[in-house]
Amino acid sequence: MTLKKGLLRKPGLYLVTDNSVLKGRDLIGMLSGSVKAGLDMVQFRDKEASDADFFKTGLKIKSLLKNKALFIINDRVHMALGLDADGVHLGPTDMPIETARKILGKKKIIGFSASSLKEALKAQKQAVDYIAIGAIFHTPVKPDYKKAGLETLERAVKKIKIPVVAIGGIDNVNIKEVMATGVKRIAVVRAILKAKSPYSATKRLFQSIAS
Repeated sequence: MTLKKGLLRKPGLYLVTDNSVLKGRDLIGMLSGSVKAGLDMVQFRDKEASDADFFKTGLKIKSLLKNKALFIINDRVHMALGLDADGVHLGPTDMPIETARKILGKKKIIGFSASSLKEALKAQKQAVDYIAIGAIFHTPVKPDYKKAGLETLERAVKKIKIPVVAIGGIDNVNIKEVMATGVKRIAVVRAILKAKSPYSATKRLFQSIAS
């Protein structure tokens, strides 16, 4: 196991970017505040950007993170390779995990989204390094996404042997409920991207994860 993959097993906070939430706000500036507050994992997700624009923004994010946080690319395996990111995050309708692993090699991180224990157990048998269980709560970011709920998360934490990440509608109000399932890593979108101060929001979330 590489050092970077080992970080997935430690308690941490995972920010997933989303342009529909940003609404024109400065992504790099927001990420800078969060990284200063201890953010240790970022997934760059932009469904609408051209490859050229995606690559330009990806370079800025990579330069900002400078190994202070894991840099994960959503969906676009070729961009994860071109940007030499730490890895890629895939969903059930994306490139097959086996194909992505052949392209990226053994050292890169591959994450996978699952909304049920059955999906998570199936993914665990493949070449993935972590599984994101969600949505835990309803989230306007993905309103049509199947809700997994706290019960599924708790079962996954007990059954899945690789790192599990909780995602979907998690914020400072409900994060304690999520942590009670035994999960160590929390992924958020709006809890940081809609905050007036990403730095302060990140600090508060970390306090809940660490306590």
